[in-house]
Amino acid sequence: MTYKEVVDQINQIRRFGNLAGVEVAGRMLKALGSPQAGIPLIHIAGTNGKGSVSAFLCAILREAGLRVGMFTSPHLVDFRERIQINGEMISKEDTQRIGVQLLAMDFGVQPTMFDVTLAMAILYFKEQRCDVMILETGLGGRLDATNAVGVPDVTVITKIGYDHMAVLGNTLAEIAAEKTGIIKKGTSLVLESQEAEVMTVFEAKVREEGITDFRLIDPLEIKEQTYRDGRQYFSFGAYRDLSMRMLGVHQYENAIAALLGAEAFFRRHTEWICGGTKEREEGVRRAVCQGIAKTVWKGRMEILSKKPFLLVDGAHNSNGVEALRESLVALFPGEKFHFIMGVMADKDYETMIGELLPLAIDFTTCTVECERALQADALADCIRRKGIAAASADDFASCFQRGRLDETHRTVAFGSLYFIGEIEALFEAK
Repeated sequence: MTYKEVVDQINQIRRFGNLAGVEVAGRMLKALGSPQAGIPLIHIAGTNGKGSVSAFLCAILREAGLRVGMFTSPHLVDFRERIQINGEMISKEDTQRIGVQLLAMDFGVQPTMFDVTLAMAILYFKEQRCDVMILETGLGGRLDATNAVGVPDVTVITKIGYDHMAVLGNTLAEIAAEKTGIIKKGTSLVLESQEAEVMTVFEAKVREEGITDFRLIDPLEIKEQTYRDGRQYFSFGAYRDLSMRMLGVHQYENAIAALLGAEAFFRRHTEWICGGTKEREEGVRRAVCQGIAKTVWKGRMEILSKKPFLLVDGAHNSNGVEALRESLVALFPGEKFHFIMGVMADKDYETMIGELLPLAIDFTTCTVECERALQADALADCIRRKGIAAASADDFASCFQRGRLDETHRTVAFGSLYFIGEIEALFEAK
């Protein structure tokens, strides 16, 4: 098979299987000879921010000289974005070679697209002699395929909110219970700040597993938050005036989650930073500062065009849109925006719209190229019923061609990561 045929066949595999992902992936990895053995693992779960934390962590560990494998999902433009080493996507040749191997194997179970891609990633990281791998969960945690890999050196859990409720549960406590499934005895744990009912679940799990190396982020510890010259700056503990290209008020906490995760990793692996205690501390601090400053992550509060202004953000649930609203208010105080929106039909889109109504001049809606997409006309009707002008478009390209982006007011496109991927692809083609 060609590279395209391999990727097409993987993408056509069903999204959900008959067995839990953790069971399927466990059988696959055993059949493959347990390629994950011997590679230290950092495991990341949560509702929002997983990809950003992964990107921050990858950059920090790279600055310390490590060879870092990173597995994330979904991709925006290119399938190979899911599997990266030190920020470089897996090659088409390696994707084709490993894909042909996996697709030809009979594992005795029916893997999903996610299961196959995870197996490809771990095989690739093993072949390429990665020093550490960062795995982002797909859906949930307890039953997620990534939970079959083993006990992580470090576990990071980002913000928990309402998403995938049909699968994970109808309350924050139920959703949190699924996410806590990745917490295992012997791991170092970093938690972003959470709602009280979520923390009750986490605290019980920490006691149950006997976790002793545990850090909960307190947002009040994040000091001197400023935005200037297209970058954000902040201080945290001994770290002063940290700089980052990643925009959005939520990125402060994501950066700190990565910072604390990296510190926990280096406490376990002192061999990566040479010298005595003081030299190691300085080495970690340098890697953290440089890594956070260099981190980029496509589709997250990303400015694609300055004139006319276009910012894109993969805010695809109510918590993500709340963070988007807070970020726009902080970065551009007093301004109103043109919004372009494309979402899935199973999302709480009415709540998402409500978050942005006070900042909206108008909305343009698009139908995402996905069978689960909410139709643009239906979304526009919903917005108009709330008293804000809304027009539908066939896709983002038609918005762009019709001159919907103006020079006077900023335009913000948000919603499904599939939708943001369509926009990214359009700009890359241009």
